[in-house]
Amino acid sequence: MSLAELRERAFQASLQVKELKEQVLMRRAQLIDSDVASFAQQNDFSTTQLQPHDFVCCRTLQGHTGKVYALDWSQERDRIVSASQDGHLIVWNPLTSQKTHAIKLASSWVITCAFSSDGVAVASGGLDSICSVYVLNTQQEQPISDPKTLHGHKGYISCCKFVPKRDAQILTSSGDGTCALWEVESCQKVSVFGGDSSCGHSADVVSLSVNTKEPHIFVSGSCDRTAKLWDMRTASRATQTFQGHGGDVNTVQFLPDGLCFGTGSDDSTCKIFDTRTGHQLQQYKDSHLSSEGAKVNSIAFSISGRFLLAAYSNADSDCYIWDTLTAEKVGNLKDSPNPHTMPVSCIGLASDGSAVCTASWDRTLKVWASNERETQGVQHDGLRVTITLPLAYKPVYYKKFSLQAGTIKAIDKETTLHAIWTHLRGTSSNGQAFRQVASYRNRATGTAGNI
Repeated sequence: MSLAELRERAFQASLQVKELKEQVLMRRAQLIDSDVASFAQQNDFSTTQLQPHDFVCCRTLQGHTGKVYALDWSQERDRIVSASQDGHLIVWNPLTSQKTHAIKLASSWVITCAFSSDGVAVASGGLDSICSVYVLNTQQEQPISDPKTLHGHKGYISCCKFVPKRDAQILTSSGDGTCALWEVESCQKVSVFGGDSSCGHSADVVSLSVNTKEPHIFVSGSCDRTAKLWDMRTASRATQTFQGHGGDVNTVQFLPDGLCFGTGSDDSTCKIFDTRTGHQLQQYKDSHLSSEGAKVNSIAFSISGRFLLAAYSNADSDCYIWDTLTAEKVGNLKDSPNPHTMPVSCIGLASDGSAVCTASWDRTLKVWASNERETQGVQHDGLRVTITLPLAYKPVYYKKFSLQAGTIKAIDKETTLHAIWTHLRGTSSNGQAFRQVASYRNRATGTAGNI
């Protein structure tokens, strides 16, 4: 067979692949007959209402002299690491607003940072195409030892994440269109994800999120307008590709259940996708932001997934809070007391959902949490539930209940309010009682950590 014949066969094969992809997209579009908001409306779910004073700034962390681009919480919620244009990583105690470590970086062009789950190390990366891992000393006055440097990417490091439960490994994404898994101790690259447009991204990879339920699964967002799902055990190609955005996918984040993930894009929209079906579940769009051409810089979900926080690049420095169930905007951090004065670049949620931290171009970080509120007296035909929301910046727990002889009795195990609601829906035969409890659930959910 001649070279010309081989080229012709390859061309015909590429056309066939393109046609098959279009057929798949058409079939998927036919199967998507509804979305989350439509389902919520059909089943009379109401939008959670928030007031500006329900979500308060309880700490402002000052110390950077340049724009703050990234942040990450420690697993124990007692520290935050931030990366700034001033060329420093700063480790903060968010309870006292004090700095515990300040690390001068070799390159001031830092883009991302991460905390290891054991709290022992922090990592950073940026335009120098190197991911640096620093081991933190327990004594503040002791100098930081030389970092482990991970060389190998041919483009800038856009994001880095320690693999949950495996702090000896770290995942990076890069402007070279690939993601890489590294062994920190040996500074060796274990796997490369992508690099070939047929099985990976065709443009810069700018965001990552690792599934905490299944740490070998992660999702990446790219300037090719797609998000891809990967399995670290099989690096040869992405397991799924998610399309639908009209611009770069700047940020991706798994929901707490690990079954779905959210995206934020240059097209001013956020979306939620289901990893089981590959379908888009919901889009979150504001016409005002779209007309301004505002990009989504960062997103974060509440501990139950009911709220989506999205930071935008517009002049108003908006940071919207969306009700993920009804796709309605329920709040804006910009309207709260003591907001950021410039766009928010990054949002991070504490591991227990008790607080949210935002980083901004105004050189500060702010820690947000709820005010204390209490709802009592949900009673119908002997059913009674007392729900207490916590004081700002406290862990949020609720007692799980069982239905016995018409009375809800507490069980020792602690769980989220969502479990109470789900349990009542499954056990209570009285629809009116369920609707009352659901109504109180809507009224009682006030912050990113309370549902």
